[in-house]
Amino acid sequence: MKSWGLLLLRLSTGWLLVMWGLDKFLDVEHGQRVAESFYLGIGSQAIVQNVFGGLEVILGLLVMAGLMRRLAYPVMCVVLLITALAVWKSILDPWGWFLEGAQVLFYPSIIILAGAMVLWGTMDEDDMTLDALKG
Repeated sequence: MKSWGLLLLRLSTGWLLVMWGLDKFLDVEHGQRVAESFYLGIGSQAIVQNVFGGLEVILGLLVMAGLMRRLAYPVMCVVLLITALAVWKSILDPWGWFLEGAQVLFYPSIIILAGAMVLWGTMDEDDMTLDALKG
C-alpha cells in the first residue's frame, strides 16, 4: 500500500507542477496576474514567466518519474513552501472570517506541501521510481 500511495502522491504532486508550468506558457497573462497578486510582482515579466514555467515543467516531470530525487524533492518543497506562504491567509482562515483576502480554495496548499515533505522524508522507501530502478 505504501508504494502505491507514494506513487500516486508523486504523480499527482509532479503533475501539479507540470500544470503550473504549462500555464505560464499557455496563459502568460494569468501567470503575471498571479505574480502581481501573490508574489509582490516578482517574476511578472513574460520572459520570467516562461523561464519559471519551463523549470516547473522539468521539475514536475522529474518528480513524477522519481528521477534526481535528492535534488528535485527539496526544490519542489521550496516551490510549494513559497506557494503556501503566498496564500497564508487562506491556510489560517480558509473562509475569510478574520483575514481579508482568504479563499477556501487555496487551503489545500498546506496539504500539498505536506505531501511533498512526505515524499522527501520517505524517499529511500519509495521503490517505484526510476532512481530506485537505476540502483
